[in-house]
Amino acid sequence: MFNNKTMLDRFSALETPFYFYDLDLLEQTLDAAKKAADKRGFHIHYALKANFNERILALIQSKGFGADCVSGNEVQKSIDMGFDASKITFAGVGKSDKEIIAALQHHIFAFNVESIQEMEVINDLAQRLGVTANVSLRINPNIDAHTHHYITTGLDENKFGVPNSELEKAASVLRGCEAVNLVGLHFHVGSQILDMNVFKSLCVKVNEWKNWFEERGTYIKVLNVGGGLGVDYKAPDENPIPDFEAYFDVFDKFLERNSKQEVHFELGRALVAQCGSLVSKVLYTKSGIKKHFLIVDAGMTELMRPALYQAYHKIERIGEDKGEVVLNYDVVGPICESSDCFGKEVELPRCQRGDLIAIRTAGAYGEVMASRYNLREEIRYVYSEV
Repeated sequence: MFNNKTMLDRFSALETPFYFYDLDLLEQTLDAAKKAADKRGFHIHYALKANFNERILALIQSKGFGADCVSGNEVQKSIDMGFDASKITFAGVGKSDKEIIAALQHHIFAFNVESIQEMEVINDLAQRLGVTANVSLRINPNIDAHTHHYITTGLDENKFGVPNSELEKAASVLRGCEAVNLVGLHFHVGSQILDMNVFKSLCVKVNEWKNWFEERGTYIKVLNVGGGLGVDYKAPDENPIPDFEAYFDVFDKFLERNSKQEVHFELGRALVAQCGSLVSKVLYTKSGIKKHFLIVDAGMTELMRPALYQAYHKIERIGEDKGEVVLNYDVVGPICESSDCFGKEVELPRCQRGDLIAIRTAGAYGEVMASRYNLREEIRYVYSEV
């Protein structure tokens, strides 16, 4: 995508670092996801935590997606951007009273409740406001997603959801909450999952717990199976759009439901990751006895993922490949931390001061995690037009 003179000419006039968003690719991705979901009657809520850039949110909202939020400000942002409140879910293990009250006042679709105590707090606040709160009970399914331990959410050792051992008590407390209406069950096992067997295992657990509630006289309208579908970080040009057909087909085949039950998804990374790249300029090259270093003007303040959980991103030099000697570089940033490294032993044509590089598949958990550490400037962004 970036190995051409056109990209180099366009970007050379811009101040780096910045995020480049390919809105055409984003629209193609959204259309593919929507088509695959609609044919099965599935509902998609976009996870704002992945990226809340306003141009991206506007395009997602225009396609009719709902919103999945994990803070009060994300709920408010969704409302401000025109998302229908009846399609907004509010998840997260630590919702404050202020956030809960604001969401209740917006009459959102549902709170994904993560503990018995949270359910009691929501009930109390809803009673004070004279409203009824729709909730989905998040159950921890104890499924290993076989992904990085920092982005695994469905094991007993994780902080998320109600553990199986407390479900009897949760069901009892629910019956006593007069201002709470149970509309569904919520599950989420982790992120960047590429093995479809993980989702098959999730379906088995969802079926078990849906039946458990229904055998006790509680009808479940919504089965919210979360998200977690991964993307191809190693070959973004070869696989720019995830296989939504295969993903949704797993749930269509293995999830037991009747014609009146709805299936909801909370997708973030799968929708936006490939449309974003971080563009940076080479400040210096440095060679030691064992290493070649490429020191660029972007750092962990602009893209935290590699430093946070050793995430891989493909790194390319922008411009035409003229057959230069290829070297292995450690690509590092200017931040005063040894963890400020985007990649080790990265094969690139010999680079020099002033060259531009692109760090690919950065549309999810990139711009949204940027910080002002070291008093860095706020990150900029540019777009391709749809």
